[in-house]
Amino acid sequence: MALDAYASSNPNQVHTDVLLKSRDACYKARDAFYACMEKESGKKPTEIASVGLLYPKECSLSRTEFVNSCRSSWVKHFDREYCRNKRVQRLLDDGDERKGPISLPQPYTFKPSPPA
Repeated sequence: MALDAYASSNPNQVHTDVLLKSRDACYKARDAFYACMEKESGKKPTEIASVGLLYPKECSLSRTEFVNSCRSSWVKHFDREYCRNKRVQRLLDDGDERKGPISLPQPYTFKPSPPA
């Protein structure tokens, strides 16, 4: 049965990392890390996180707290979500030439020269 593969070897064991208090701690650590990333966005990212996410060294402490507070699968999920949202935002804000209606060049009309 497929359900047996997901069942714990000890059915009475409670996974404390998915309880409300632990999830709240995870979300707060996540929000603190991404707020640091936004605040330090002008600095060169030098550290590498999961899924290729780059972040500045100033956010290392909040990254460590984020990784320690959340399940690794959640960290990867949140990193992917952040990267996807930033990519979409970058496409939407990528200057005037890529937004709005397409402006096609106007056809050139020849004006006849007046007869001499």
